[in-house]
Amino acid sequence: MSRAFVKEDDDAPEQLPERQISSAPNLVTAEGLAAIEAEVARLTQAHASTEDRGARARIDRDLRYWSARLGSAHVQLPPPDNDIVRFGATVIIDRDDGRRQTFRIVGEDEADPEHGTLSHISPLAQALLGKSEGETVRVAGGEAEIAEIR
Repeated sequence: MSRAFVKEDDDAPEQLPERQISSAPNLVTAEGLAAIEAEVARLTQAHASTEDRGARARIDRDLRYWSARLGSAHVQLPPPDNDIVRFGATVIIDRDDGRRQTFRIVGEDEADPEHGTLSHISPLAQALLGKSEGETVRVAGGEAEIAEIR
């Protein structure tokens, strides 16, 4: 068969788009830094043990992302006090709909609101940062009062 009818890149790995890296400062807690380091180690190990080109392409892309995040990470020390909401603080809020919620303000890669962690760049975290207990913030079309800062 003539090579004119065969795709030259038949066995080339799929071209994957790069993972978007935020332009916000990469602030992390000590736990967040450890999680990034663990992910880089896991991906490095996976890369070494994978022969599948498609899987390797996905691992390489993720490894580039996490390596960049590791290189730009700025570890933030725990807040020195609980006077105001700062990065790393745990905040308990009472929403005007009766819900009481607890969140810890962390780095973007650590954030998981369903598990009680908020990215420091999220609208709720931005509304809370710098505020004290008893203050009210407007969020998501409602209000929330800061009940406690830990």
